[in-house]
Amino acid sequence: MKKSSTLTTTTSMPTSPTLSAQTLSASRISLSSSKSGKSFQSQNGPVRPGSGCVSAINAKREEIEIDTILEKAKFYTSVCLGSTAILSVLTFLFLIPFVVDPAISTIIADYDPVPVTCIVIDHIYAEGIKNCSWSSCREGCTSSLTKCHQLFVNYTRIPYSEWERSPRDLDTVNWDVSYTKFLINSEGCGYPPTTNCSVFARQYGFTHVGEPFPCYYSRAYPEVVIGRYSWENNLYHLVLSLIIPNVLFAISIGVLSYWYCPCCEKWNKSSRVYAEKFPTKEEIVNCMKCNTEKSLSLNMF
Repeated sequence: MKKSSTLTTTTSMPTSPTLSAQTLSASRISLSSSKSGKSFQSQNGPVRPGSGCVSAINAKREEIEIDTILEKAKFYTSVCLGSTAILSVLTFLFLIPFVVDPAISTIIADYDPVPVTCIVIDHIYAEGIKNCSWSSCREGCTSSLTKCHQLFVNYTRIPYSEWERSPRDLDTVNWDVSYTKFLINSEGCGYPPTTNCSVFARQYGFTHVGEPFPCYYSRAYPEVVIGRYSWENNLYHLVLSLIIPNVLFAISIGVLSYWYCPCCEKWNKSSRVYAEKFPTKEEIVNCMKCNTEKSLSLNMF
């Protein structure tokens, strides 16, 4: 009985040496592949299902955040440009009566840039609207006249620099224009602190009547005589008042038109439609299916 059991046991074991060698080599290959996979995971971190989809979604989210910042910057820039355009128009309208029109009138009057010799022959101080039909100096070009200084002068075309070198007897001078109105500037008005009518009256009137002083006469209207004139300043203020508001208005309107005008769409078309910046519903569902560990919600977008 013992011999028969021993024989049965030995016959049940595999006797093919070829099969055992193939099985051993296959087990070695599987073992080496499992080890290499473990080493790759230990170096690069665990491989999670759906990691590619998650990285694509994160990249799209970053792109959306950048686009949102750019859109906000564009909105605030548009508000600033619109405000600049409106303020430029209002500023230009304000400068027309106070700077542009007087400067153009001064250019048309064609004042002689070389000062000539004048003397004040009469100084009248009046009060009341009826008595102040005009004034040599007015503080405020739009204010009503209740007090006024009216100065009348004689002038000769002899340059004042020449008069200072060789003074002449006033009784023997042949005046070119006599008893004409004398104004502080071409408008006859101004604003403090540059214009102070009390100082102007003390400088040319009262005790200074009959004293020679430099003045400027109009070559287009010889009866017009003023006390202050500068061709450079007049041209400087005119150019600034015309260029600055108009240039700011043109730049603001140009940029806004380029951004929002329908006629400029062919030059301002984006490479992507705004809706394409967001992931589609199918992309989100596919990522939710391939990522079993972490589900993505539609509220993220």
